[in-house]
Amino acid sequence: MTFVESLLDRARRARRRLVLSEGDDERVRDAAIALVEGRVCDVTLLGTDATASWAAAGAPGVSVRIPAADPGLGAAADHLAARKPQAVPDRATALKLAADPLRFAAALVALGEADATVGGAVHTTAEVLRAALWAVGPAEGIKTVSSCFYMVTRTAGVLTFADCGVVQYPTAEQLAEIAVAAARDRRLVVGDEPVVAFLSHSTLGSAEGESVDKVRKAAELFRRLEPGIPADGDLQGDAALVSSVASRKAPGSPAAGRANILIFPDLDSGNIAYKLVQRIAQVPALGPVVQGLRRPCSDLSRGATADDIVLVSAIALLQSQAASPGA
Repeated sequence: MTFVESLLDRARRARRRLVLSEGDDERVRDAAIALVEGRVCDVTLLGTDATASWAAAGAPGVSVRIPAADPGLGAAADHLAARKPQAVPDRATALKLAADPLRFAAALVALGEADATVGGAVHTTAEVLRAALWAVGPAEGIKTVSSCFYMVTRTAGVLTFADCGVVQYPTAEQLAEIAVAAARDRRLVVGDEPVVAFLSHSTLGSAEGESVDKVRKAAELFRRLEPGIPADGDLQGDAALVSSVASRKAPGSPAAGRANILIFPDLDSGNIAYKLVQRIAQVPALGPVVQGLRRPCSDLSRGATADDIVLVSAIALLQSQAASPGA
């Protein structure tokens, strides 16, 4: 069984409920049909009267909710107002805000009416994250919400690349939290034990500089937060992944040569690396996957295909198995 097949199979067995917030988009509709026909999960589309007519005409099993006219709008409005009262001066404003599909979807997840939501085929990452942070918020013990890609390589297995889409210039503390979130999710999504490498142009002090110091500090902080997870840094990419290189550059390292989570020092390096690996090596890049939230509200590239939406949805459903209690 391939990793993608395993991903869909495990999501199917989890028997979860998904909300797709952009139901008027054809790619999202195609993904909804694929998820339902594949019995991966129960799917609710948010949309308009046109979405409801489309589903009634040929999408059995896909339910549709129209936020502005939905019986749950009041509860969503109450939730948003309670989470951020300073932004909601009155009831009319609360109802208007809750009728936005991204916020309504995130509120449904926060209130336990759905296990996960996915958006971003039409909206920007910033819009998706603002809705998620308002309605759901960060997971327990996490302040930094970030993202990752699961890179399905032929020779190194499935690698987690983080952060590739959210935190532009992370501090050492943020890098450590990005790694904590990536490790937590890797157990759910990939199903193996995390081994973390904090990447740099230096390996264990072979070079000096502010960025090297930051990466080294991040590794130290992570080891305090997650002492049971093998981790090291600063490590160059080859030392992190290739055992023969690791034996020369970082002998005795707990992570060198066998890392499966790569933490990049900034968004430039993470984003550039995943795109280069994806395009030059023709490696499937599953994501972006939002990590560090209390309950999963994941993002999409606006160039996403229906297949991309299916896979990100499956990942979000698996993430939901460790959702933090409360809203």
